[in-house]
Amino acid sequence: MEKQNIIGENLRAFREKMGLSQQEVADFLGIQRANISYYETEARNIPLKHLESLTDLFGVELADLLEEDSFQKNVNIAFAFRTDTLNGQDLEAIAGFRKIVKNYIKLTNIERKHAVKAGY
Repeated sequence: MEKQNIIGENLRAFREKMGLSQQEVADFLGIQRANISYYETEARNIPLKHLESLTDLFGVELADLLEEDSFQKNVNIAFAFRTDTLNGQDLEAIAGFRKIVKNYIKLTNIERKHAVKAGY
């Protein structure tokens, strides 16, 4: 399976798990809805800036969008946040919060590695 196919399939899976329409994701990214359809069906490559925004929206790492392993993919999707009645501002706030949490986790992991190396 090609990487682009995987990204498109994972994009659709995360979007659907969150209960978002293609239009809602397009609005979040500031693009036309048709582009989301193109990305999901592998008709177009997804620009890196959109991939980064999508990881914030879905609360995942870029590697999760590239995940081929169906078991791991299902685990990642299980943690996606479901939305039913959120507007664009809500999605922006959620994406911002998720980005903060991801960065905090990364910093915590770095601190742990340094503590282990230092013998703490």
